[in-house]
Amino acid sequence: MGFESAAAIHHSNIPAFQHSECPSNRLAARRRYCLLSVLLCGVVGSPADSLAATTDSAFVVQIAEGAIASLRPARGATDTEYIARDGRLGDVHIRYRLADGEWQVADTAALSDARTVVEGEPDFTTQAVYESAEPDGLGPRLRIASGFRVTEEEIRWDITVRNLADRPLEIGDFAVPLSINRGGRGRRGDGDDAGPRLPVILKHSFISGHGSFLFWMRADSAGPYLVMVPVGGTHLEYWEGGRGAYKVFVHSTAAGAEAKERGTNWRQPHTRLNLAPHGQPGDAKSYSFKLRLADNYDAVRQILVDEGGVDTHVVPGMTVPSDLFARFALRTTQPIRSVEAEYPEATEILPLDVNGDYQIYQVRFGKLGENFLKVNYGDGRHLVLEFFSTEPLETLIRKRGAFIAGRQVRDSSKWYDGLLCDWNMQDKVQPTPENYDRISGFRIYAVTCDDPGLSKPAFLAAKLAEFPVQVEVEALDYYIRHFVWGGLQQTTEEPYPYGVYGIPDWKQNRGSDDPGRDGRRHLWRVYDYPHVIQMYFGMYRVAKNHPQIKTELAADEYLRRAFGTAKAMFTVPMEIEGWSAYNTGFYNELVIVDLIAELEAADMQEEAGTLRGFWDRKVKAFVNRDQDLFRSEYAFDSTGFESTHALAKWALEHADSPEEEQTGIPLENARRFMEKQMAANLFCRGWIEPAYYYLGSDYRGGAGDAYVLTYMSQMGGWSVLDYGLHVAARPAPYLRLGYASYLSAWALMNTGTPESNYGYWYPGRANDGGAGGGFEPAPFGRTWLGQPHTRGSWYYACEIDLGFCGALRTAATILTDDPIFGRFCFGGDWNPSSEGLAIIPKDGLRRRFHARLNEGDLSMVLGTDRFAAARPILVKEDLSAVRFVVESDNPAPHTTMLQLWKLAPGEYRLESASSSPSTFRVHAGGSVEVALTMGAGGPETFGIVRDDAIDR
Repeated sequence: MGFESAAAIHHSNIPAFQHSECPSNRLAARRRYCLLSVLLCGVVGSPADSLAATTDSAFVVQIAEGAIASLRPARGATDTEYIARDGRLGDVHIRYRLADGEWQVADTAALSDARTVVEGEPDFTTQAVYESAEPDGLGPRLRIASGFRVTEEEIRWDITVRNLADRPLEIGDFAVPLSINRGGRGRRGDGDDAGPRLPVILKHSFISGHGSFLFWMRADSAGPYLVMVPVGGTHLEYWEGGRGAYKVFVHSTAAGAEAKERGTNWRQPHTRLNLAPHGQPGDAKSYSFKLRLADNYDAVRQILVDEGGVDTHVVPGMTVPSDLFARFALRTTQPIRSVEAEYPEATEILPLDVNGDYQIYQVRFGKLGENFLKVNYGDGRHLVLEFFSTEPLETLIRKRGAFIAGRQVRDSSKWYDGLLCDWNMQDKVQPTPENYDRISGFRIYAVTCDDPGLSKPAFLAAKLAEFPVQVEVEALDYYIRHFVWGGLQQTTEEPYPYGVYGIPDWKQNRGSDDPGRDGRRHLWRVYDYPHVIQMYFGMYRVAKNHPQIKTELAADEYLRRAFGTAKAMFTVPMEIEGWSAYNTGFYNELVIVDLIAELEAADMQEEAGTLRGFWDRKVKAFVNRDQDLFRSEYAFDSTGFESTHALAKWALEHADSPEEEQTGIPLENARRFMEKQMAANLFCRGWIEPAYYYLGSDYRGGAGDAYVLTYMSQMGGWSVLDYGLHVAARPAPYLRLGYASYLSAWALMNTGTPESNYGYWYPGRANDGGAGGGFEPAPFGRTWLGQPHTRGSWYYACEIDLGFCGALRTAATILTDDPIFGRFCFGGDWNPSSEGLAIIPKDGLRRRFHARLNEGDLSMVLGTDRFAAARPILVKEDLSAVRFVVESDNPAPHTTMLQLWKLAPGEYRLESASSSPSTFRVHAGGSVEVALTMGAGGPETFGIVRDDAIDR
């Protein structure tokens, strides 16, 4: 039957599957009920009691008043309710007008009096028909029919709009609200405290024409996931709201015009639908969606392909430095017609080979900033891939350090003398404790302390350890002397040595009339400590490795302060507040692992043992107990996944084998925790969504609707990349995602050339080197720091330098044989050479190189110094020999250590252009450290050759 059939209609105020007492109606109702049960294979029940699903059913569905009131997977070990409490799926929100009249709203959720319900047709399981009239009393103008057909493996949602007027009708907005459960409470239908607590359910979405999709998954990553895709000619182009108010738009002219008035930077076109007068061709239009279930990410990708969409993979990521290119692979059942650049004169698109079902392309961007590629496929279908082009990574790192150091307060009359300040890139204003600018309320702490204030010196110290600049070192020393020691941080002469003061700033706490935890003892916020540890440890590395740089303190004093702050982190908050550092993962705290090693190397064994004891205890707290990995400052938070991976690595490295009981960390527990924390990291990270602000970004409670490209994009990205390099049995997907995560938040850097006016987001020389604290994908709203936005980067840096700290830990050049892209170099270029493979590192640091090839694996990490710029690392195809050039900022003769992993066992010879060869042996496991002797002045050339390859 047709979709708008009048057969089997009953009024909406009668509960679903219940009818009047007329005998004939009761008989008809019984027949319809039986037919419906057959159609659903027993998956549809009354609002009060769903029927049990058979083993062949994919869904347990509950229908009420023509909409889905409950939706659960019928298979799998979990019982997940996907419809929000008191919510329904099936409503439509439309704005329409006749001629040039005013917009009228037709919202099916508000049209219950004009609703009839059709049940049990051969074509539809249930459908609701609504009629909407203008307030002129001239009768209905628009008919909306929304219906579902539930089968064994899918739910099809069809919506038809029909013009009932005798004049043309324009639909400016056509949106569908998605009332999906967010989880985190008792089972739907029970009291808040009844039943088991459900995991958070997070939405992943990509709104991009016909290639749009959404899927929802549980925080424990247990399948199946609920997937929604537009089918046929239906596309999506816009979205608004979040949480319970989230809706996606097929047409958005009216909403788009309002957003434009608010200044939005929305980049996809807004379309409208024009319907002919009633009774004429073109007076109606139908749209369709499908709901399906997927067991895992690969199954989600397959559904996209099966339903006529596109499965997209990208390397090295969608934030692309201008000295690198990207490749993307498209898999679809539809023919790809063309790929169009937003800026064709500044973009090079090169079709490459077909690999199985994938068509592969290469792209280079010549214009900095946002760049989209429009993929035209099938019969008039399209999707938009959103990229961002930055300056080279090394330029970004150096510029960011200089920018932070250049925004320092130097005024001895101020209590905040030495403060490294944030910067309002929109208004070119520097916030200070005497001018909080647009930051207000309790958030004023962001100007001086907590994660926003402390992230800047932490990153600057880490950057200086890699690229020391005398004037920037002096700025950081000035900050330590005038703002930190005896101000932000208690000295060794005070009651709580190395304790770090919390919000709103150390001045108010030290001068407080309250001697307790809210005043002069406000030293208990554990999250603050790791940033200070990172700062001191970075300065220790500067002083130790760069004698040409003058530092205010000796290396051992920075090391001592790093240790003291780490010890205080585990003891001071516990003593004052009872706040344990053992049950939460903190950003930047993984520096403790390197700190322990340096304490041991400096013969500070007692200090190393103390810190090792703290760290061991924390590892066991996570590995041997069932911790909630999403609980941090909030009930759901994504901030711990750099730390949890570091804890998991330590556990694997120190775990007891099955027959041992030495460390108290069972190997099985360590392995289980490694996989658990990685699954949790991936759950709240964009992986399938091909937009630069989603791919590799972490997601908070807003599920990609707000505050993406946060600091955890790169910090947690380190974890994903490290897992791919050293743990994963199937590394390729993790290398892709991990590197995309590393690159992702560099899109928030506001840098550029004179030709680009020094920045895409906030142009002007004064902003060159600035950064935003996050990205807002919504067309308008407010950042969590309190400022209005219109889609794009924040104009305050806030906490993003924590992410840049993670990026410095991640930066690497990786040559790999990818099953989709073939041989590819992340963070560099490669070409065949007479000596095998020639790799030019461009990862930003040039200190880490990994080969993950079909022929074998190799990892090389320089402890200090760098692989020379524009000089190739030469690797034999079988990894039996490697030659490279090392350059240094240190002009004096010195030794730099090179760590090597994954080498095949055997005898190796170390060759140098300026010293005699030496040999070393690699045993099973392939890990060794060798000393490279650097002469005075220029770079040095080295070679490492396995002895069976010496005379080849």
